[in-house]
Amino acid sequence: HWDLLSAPKFVGLDNYEKLLTRDPLFWQALKVTAIYTLVYVPLDLAGGLALALLVNQKVRGISVFRTFFYLPSVLAGVAFVVLWMWIFNPEAGLINSLLRLVGIQGPRWLADPATALPALLIMSLWGMGRSMIIFLAGLQDIPEPLYEAASMDGAGRWPKFWRITLPLLTPAIFFNLVLSIISTFQTFTSAFVATNGGPLDSTLFFVLYLYRKAFQEFQMGYASAVAYLLFVIRK
Repeated sequence: HWDLLSAPKFVGLDNYEKLLTRDPLFWQALKVTAIYTLVYVPLDLAGGLALALLVNQKVRGISVFRTFFYLPSVLAGVAFVVLWMWIFNPEAGLINSLLRLVGIQGPRWLADPATALPALLIMSLWGMGRSMIIFLAGLQDIPEPLYEAASMDGAGRWPKFWRITLPLLTPAIFFNLVLSIISTFQTFTSAFVATNGGPLDSTLFFVLYLYRKAFQEFQMGYASAVAYLLFVIRK
């Protein structure tokens, strides 16, 4: 036990016992992060691959489109989140304003427990340019003679994709998979700035919960136990 002000006190495994058996917020944070990971990772991989295939064309000005799709992934975190908070604003936001034009009442997005987590998912997928770049590098590393030989054998686009492109992209897919899982378990900025874990703890991510215990409640020993469990989960 350590509150940063008094001397640390050894309490054995008490922090872990409380964490695993008497702390419902820990399990809520783990649940939110797991749901976010299970939804975000496949969408990020599929979307990044689709964008990479789209910009892997030999057409004039393709570098402009590559820059356009990659740019959102390098924007500053807080500024990026603030922009999306305006987009998701229930009253003056871009999305709900467009929905009202066609007679649809938009949801409350970040203010509603049912839509807050999906809103953060949409916000995060805007930066899938990171995985796109890695997939693009993998696509450009595939030898062109393989496609030429397949064409001579009468293979169409889908057979080429399933039998040449996808198998040879396996290293890039695995690399993006690992990075995506790591990034989802480190999700903090979007939830902290946009919702601060709310409403009703519907966006309480694992690292945000760790931050609360360490730097808001000053339970450093307890936060360290959370950090070690995060380490074990990621391994």
